[in-house]
This record gives sequence, C-alpha cells and structure tokens, in this order.
Amino acid sequence: MHLLFIGDVVGSPGRDMVKEYLPKLKEKYRPQLTIINGENAAGGRGITEKIYRGFLENGAQAVTLGNHAWDNREIFEFIDEAKYLIRPANFPKDTPGKGIVFLKLNEIEVAVINLQGRTFMNPLDCPFQKADELVSLAQARTPFIFVDFHAEVTSEKQAMGWFLDGRVSAVVGTHTHVQTADNRILPGGTGYLTDVGMTGPYDGILGMEREAVIKKFLTSLPVRFEVPNDGRAQLSAVLFELDRKTGHTKKIERILINEDHPFYS
Repeated sequence: MHLLFIGDVVGSPGRDMVKEYLPKLKEKYRPQLTIINGENAAGGRGITEKIYRGFLENGAQAVTLGNHAWDNREIFEFIDEAKYLIRPANFPKDTPGKGIVFLKLNEIEVAVINLQGRTFMNPLDCPFQKADELVSLAQARTPFIFVDFHAEVTSEKQAMGWFLDGRVSAVVGTHTHVQTADNRILPGGTGYLTDVGMTGPYDGILGMEREAVIKKFLTSLPVRFEVPNDGRAQLSAVLFELDRKTGHTKKIERILINEDHPFYS
C-alpha cells in the first residue's frame, strides 16, 4: 500500500501546485491514500470550506491542520461537518472538530491522527499522552496508522517518532516549512521524517514575502507577512510504501518539486 503526504500548503501558489502536480504524482506513484496539510492554505492563515473541498476534489482523502487552524474564522462554520478534516487532537476538550479520522480503502482501514507540539508553541494538552490514547484506540481497529505531528522543534518531533516506533505506520513532522533530509525507517518499522516541507512560494521565506521577513529581522518592529502570489512555487511531499499485513513502512521517499528539482513522470 502506498500513502502520499503533501506538506503545508501555503496560499494560492501552494493550492495551484497541488492542482497541477497531484494528478501527476498519483499517476506516477499510484497511492491508495493521499493526505494534505492545509492549515496555511487560505492566504497563509487557516483554511476555508471551499479550499478544503477543493483538496478533496483534487484527489486527497484527508486534510490535516495545525496551530493556524483557527486563523480563518469560517472554519467554525463547517469543521464539525467536515468528515475528512482533522485538527490537532490535543486541543482541550470540547474544541470543535476531531483529531482522528478512520478512512476505509477497500479492505484496508487507515487511521489518520493530527497532533501539535508544545515547545515554543501554544500550551496544549500533552501530545504524547494524547498520542498514546489515540494510537491504542486505532490499534484496536487497524495496523495502518499515520501521524502528522505539527511541531516547532526537531527534538520534540524525534521524540514522538521514537515514542510511537513500532506502534504506527509513520510519523511525519509539519510546521517548519523546510523539508528535512532525515527520512528513515525506525527499528520497530515506523517511517519517520522530521519535516515534510512546504508547498507554496519557492522564493519567499517559509512561504511569505521575503522583504517583510527581512525587515522584521532588521528592525524588530511589527510587520505584516503576506503570501507572494507571483513567482516560482514548489511542492514538498513524502511517499510511504506500507506492508499490507503489519502496516509498517517498507520504503520511504521524499518528494520535492521546484525549478531546481523538476518533476519527471
């Protein structure tokens, strides 16, 4: 079984890359399941119902979120009815939405879990305790368990990978928007990547206009960050080949598409 995960989609440049390249990636890799992190998809801040539905129409089966999940207030109007939209599970009790979704793919059921780190981020419930709870719940139904861990620091992401090794199919980090080169299969069979990277502007800084970001560093004054809508773009993703009996990762491959790394069908 093949699982494709596309990293943090930022603004219209990211959405355009998904629309253009997801069909090509599907044709090349034939994934049974495609997941997109869309927490920056609406102008770099949150997601709308139209964008969420657009990802499903483009070929995704699930959309994960992160710390910017609530930046676009429209989300409160549809998140509870959005069956395949997953926000971090370790938000406090009674937060709208859900942190785990079970997807039926022919004879295979896959659990998709979204968690958020706490180091240098908002203080949420413990992601490790929530992971333990949800993974135990998922294991009662399926060995195919995917975790999007939306976190700031590499140590917290690595800790989550080792914490869940052997219990889940894959742990992939999101949030920092720069693809890391440490893809590996941990000893227990869990595929791991510290950060899948960003899908959006290639010549910005983490998807934002670079002039504003540089000004912020130069002056330390408040600056409004905007997503550049013109210029080159990129797509960052990771592909897992999962064992159909154990759910463990047999192969992991990073995918990066931009002008310096052209896509070959």
